[in-house]
Amino acid sequence: MDSAQISNIRAVLEERYQRYNQPGFIEHDPIQIPHRFTQRQDVEISGLFAALLAWGRRPTIISKVTELLRRMDDAPYQFITQHQDEDLKGLLGFCHRTFCDTDLLYFVHWLRWFYADHSTLEDAFLRGATQRERLENFHDLFFSLDDAPQRTRKHVATPARGSACKRVNMYLRWMVRQDSHGVDFGLWTRLPMAELVCPIDVHVERQARQLGLLHRPVVDWRAAEELTENLRLLDPHDPVKYDFALFGLGVEEKR
Repeated sequence: MDSAQISNIRAVLEERYQRYNQPGFIEHDPIQIPHRFTQRQDVEISGLFAALLAWGRRPTIISKVTELLRRMDDAPYQFITQHQDEDLKGLLGFCHRTFCDTDLLYFVHWLRWFYADHSTLEDAFLRGATQRERLENFHDLFFSLDDAPQRTRKHVATPARGSACKRVNMYLRWMVRQDSHGVDFGLWTRLPMAELVCPIDVHVERQARQLGLLHRPVVDWRAAEELTENLRLLDPHDPVKYDFALFGLGVEEKR
């Protein structure tokens, strides 16, 4: 892209970014789930579930994650770290699409194991020099326990399988991005915003292609990197902020 194209695209996306990166966005988006909590670990855990279960219509996602957290007495960190075996019976029967209680029980088991030695989930995402390496290493760490079910692996994406890792990248946007708008949390300060990778859903993909920000024909990790590299031409320090703009444009067009 030449400088004129970059300037024109930046102007369009900046306007939509300012429009959608507002507290009103929270009400209808799965990010409302972690916004219900104030304790750092509650935000991390509820956000992880809200992001990784973000399949389908947003009202359904919000309803299902709300149900899941209710089964944890709406105190996810306390439940994760202090539950007894008897308490796990309350998780049985939970299912959202292909994520069922077998997967949920392993998530709870891994989170308890991890929080036994760490005060924040940020520590699980710090291994590696690049974002690709960090996500691959997180996946490997998450499934490092001996009883990790094979079926659960599909619920935590990794670039090693070519995935665009939409839901994990969205989770990292929530936890890492810092601004004054009050939507993303900015809880994690050791992962640079400049190195985040843009989540790609159907809305983002469609708008990115129309604007000439994405040309790769399939939505995979290389596509996520291509889009993000082009967004860095618009804002090298905070490229993923344009996720708001591309998503918002896609929703507007669909109406």
